[in-house]
Amino acid sequence: MKIAAIASGLISASLTGLASGARLSDRLANVHENFLENRREELPALSDPFGVPSAARIVMERSHDAMRDSLPWKRNIVSTVFWVGELPTENNPTPNTCSAWDQNWQQNFGGYDHPERRNGYRPEGFTPALNPFYIALPYNDVAKGGVHRPEASQVIPWFWENYRGDGISVCKGRWVAIHHEGRVCYAQWEDVGPFEVDHWQYVFGKEAPRGNRNQSAGIDLSPATRDYLGLTSGAKVEWRFVQDRQVPQGPWRDWRNGLALPKR
Repeated sequence: MKIAAIASGLISASLTGLASGARLSDRLANVHENFLENRREELPALSDPFGVPSAARIVMERSHDAMRDSLPWKRNIVSTVFWVGELPTENNPTPNTCSAWDQNWQQNFGGYDHPERRNGYRPEGFTPALNPFYIALPYNDVAKGGVHRPEASQVIPWFWENYRGDGISVCKGRWVAIHHEGRVCYAQWEDVGPFEVDHWQYVFGKEAPRGNRNQSAGIDLSPATRDYLGLTSGAKVEWRFVQDRQVPQGPWRDWRNGLALPKR
């Protein structure tokens, strides 16, 4: 009798455990079903309740050769000279202690890029921490609020190749070739101007620069760029965008790794 009682108790416990397990399984099934229903309500556009995203956007970019051919020389463009640290004047109402993309431009450059006190292609008294061969063009791809302008992804040929998120310019640092009377200088796009900030039809299209108080100037050149080309403010130049691999060795590259710039 005692053995039978023990066996009966074991069977009863086993059945109780099975019943408890069944109830737990039912509860888990109900919780899972509720989770799926909630996912369906929150993501009604998705047939998969686990949140599989829609197909990625396909972006067709031009090849490097096609990009090069689509960015011809801009000819007969009036140039003006500007510099890091320049204070406002009648013809230049915006101070250049900061740039459109660098609020600490002068500090990061290493000082005042004096247009007259020069030591070769660099300012007298210090070696700049940033490239002294720089230019400004009248377009800013980043609008107020830190988002890219609506047309930026459509008109800038390298937009998606260089895109790193909102608020980060894809134009800053882009190389430009500038030609004047048989000499070609290479400089980087580091600021916005003269005057305009949204003239993509000129910078990336076929329009001429808009009229302004500086003889419709369409490009600002740094003192180093001016000196290499041997020009003065108001001279006409040709310019075009180039890719990194198209930039030859020259004083515009010697600033890297703390190398001293050669005398001109």
